[in-house]
Amino acid sequence: MKYIKAILAVLIIILSAAFLKPSNKPENDVVFWTLQMNDFAPYITGVISEFEKENPEIKIKWIDVPFSEGEKRTLASVLSDNPPDLINLNPDFTALLAERGALYEIEEQYTKQYNQEITDALKYNGKLYSLPWYATSAVTIYNKELAAKAGVKLPETYEDLADIAPAVRQKTGAYIMLPNITENDTMLKILNKYGVTSQNINSNKSVQIFDYFKKLYEKDLIPKESITQTHREALEKYMAEKIVFFQAGANFLNMIKENAPSTYAKTDVAPQVTGELGQNDFSLMNFVIPARAKHKEEALKFALFLTNDKNQLELAKLTNVLAVNQKTLNDEFYTKYDKNDLTAKARVISAKQLYKITPVMVTERNQKEINTIVNTAVQQILLNKNTTKKILDDVSNKIKLMEEN
Repeated sequence: MKYIKAILAVLIIILSAAFLKPSNKPENDVVFWTLQMNDFAPYITGVISEFEKENPEIKIKWIDVPFSEGEKRTLASVLSDNPPDLINLNPDFTALLAERGALYEIEEQYTKQYNQEITDALKYNGKLYSLPWYATSAVTIYNKELAAKAGVKLPETYEDLADIAPAVRQKTGAYIMLPNITENDTMLKILNKYGVTSQNINSNKSVQIFDYFKKLYEKDLIPKESITQTHREALEKYMAEKIVFFQAGANFLNMIKENAPSTYAKTDVAPQVTGELGQNDFSLMNFVIPARAKHKEEALKFALFLTNDKNQLELAKLTNVLAVNQKTLNDEFYTKYDKNDLTAKARVISAKQLYKITPVMVTERNQKEINTIVNTAVQQILLNKNTTKKILDDVSNKIKLMEEN
């Protein structure tokens, strides 16, 4: 009996030690996925190291996923029993996952450090399933010499652009812009500036906006390539001085400076062109926590750390993106600039635009398919394949059928 008791005592000690010993197994790590951020590895690993020092009980395992594989790998992982704990996504794909019930709902008490217009914009069906990481908001990059030669004022609205387009074409030989209206959700963002959404896309207001571009196209006031080309081709045309105005992020200024220094010397920046409602469009990247994640609280804590004012400012200085942390946006980095620093001027203008972004374009669960339908309609309308109203009625019916299925 004494021997049995002794053996039991030893077993208890061994088992206790096994349970009490901290585990360093990978399954206890917080798995963090980003989209093509390897260029900023020193920054991300530095933030992780600092976080782990402050939170020694939490270990972060960072995995960077190529952009081309992001959605496919994310969809497969979040529906599995062992998804990453924190994932960097765009709002379109976030909406799709939220619709499928694949994401963890985040309480609004955790959004106090952010620009509130941005967090409101992230909501899906009134609920928050993501936290913002960084934003961009296009400015108007323009050739001040060509604008002066045409004798035109800076356009503030799309109506202004149409008004000055003939003078620009006649006096400079250049086009007013290449609007890349068949790229991604560009056309829908323009429509949103007039209160038009995918739900009322065949309204009279929508017909007017599509016809606006049709008239510019038919009168040779925008390039024929407007129905196929993207912002990359628009950049090339701007650098070649074939267009006067180019709406893009501040990061494009460096490309112009490096590849077309003579054009850069003639370049200035102004606020983005707006519509009837006066709001600015913008783009976001965010963080989501899968509903099946094993370390939700730890992932949330790390996301909040990544987006605190210090880390946001450091990221902004490295990348030319806009911070989403309100304290960071109040920093001099976003409020003041040297008149000789064009990139800084663009950054200040962009940051200011984040305070006027509502009403935002509502992201649908099948946003990519809607984008494709709308972009096809743009081509059909500009090429005069049918009446604008008839084409937009067809678009409306297609969207309704998609939502019913």
